[in-house]
Amino acid sequence: KPEDVLYTASELNNCLQKVEVLDYHTSITLQEEGRGLSFYALNAGHVLGACMYVIQFGGRNILYTGDYSMEDDRHLMAAEIPKQQPDLLIAESTYGVQVHASRAEREARFTGTVERIVTRGGRCLIPVFALGRAQELLLILDEYWQANPHLHDIPIWYASKLASRALRVYQTYANMMNARIRQQMDIGNPFEFSFIRNLKSIDVNNFDDSGPSVVFASPGMLQSGVSRQLFDRWASNPNNGVMIAGYAVEHTLAKEIMLQPKEVVTLEGRRQPLNCLVDYVSFSAHVDFVQNRSFIQQVAPKHVVLVHGQKDEMGRF
Repeated sequence: KPEDVLYTASELNNCLQKVEVLDYHTSITLQEEGRGLSFYALNAGHVLGACMYVIQFGGRNILYTGDYSMEDDRHLMAAEIPKQQPDLLIAESTYGVQVHASRAEREARFTGTVERIVTRGGRCLIPVFALGRAQELLLILDEYWQANPHLHDIPIWYASKLASRALRVYQTYANMMNARIRQQMDIGNPFEFSFIRNLKSIDVNNFDDSGPSVVFASPGMLQSGVSRQLFDRWASNPNNGVMIAGYAVEHTLAKEIMLQPKEVVTLEGRRQPLNCLVDYVSFSAHVDFVQNRSFIQQVAPKHVVLVHGQKDEMGRF
């Protein structure tokens, strides 16, 4: 409905024209009528280029984390710890008081589940957003395929126009990533995968899925698009599987199927049985409770405001 539109494409384009590129640790000062504020960006570790901001004005310091991660993963560095104690910390609390399993446990469960699905002849759908965890999961799975020759003939597809453009950015700015990626750059670009093929476009109705395969497809919440079309097509087959590998928002299909309902409704409104395997392994690039608490303790702010979380979870935190 027109009245529900918050902004138009034209207004968005006008905003993009005003964007200015800023390097980490570069201080910017804005002045007006003798008053002003300054700010600089720190690495937030959430996705490539993600920032947290230190804002200084009136003798006060505010640290706004935005989305951040304290995990040094396959390709990104963990968020920085600011050197100056803030008067106010505004921190995300996406996971509230939840605690993630260890990195090794999550990777083993992820790769093991994908292998189990495809070696029994099934199709494995991994719904992802174009930017962020998709690149991390691609690195993990490509490395796992390299180490397991019996999987080499099973294709891994990456189906997203936006994701392929995002991947080119990752290939270009690999020097901004962690030491592991920079060392691999001496041999070759780690984002030029050996076993993953890009699908610039996909017609689900004509997609050849007669054999086992793995498909990364967006969007991550399974609400529409290629991931939803493939899910509708594969959900009733018990040999198939869906791996939810990031945060699932309430009232989305991704969250709904994690509760293992007996039936699901397709995009066309038809009910069908949910017979495929559904598994969840969190590779979400948000801090869990332990990481968030540790960061707050290290930063030692005078005041804390929690945002980006469910009300009850923030209250328990």
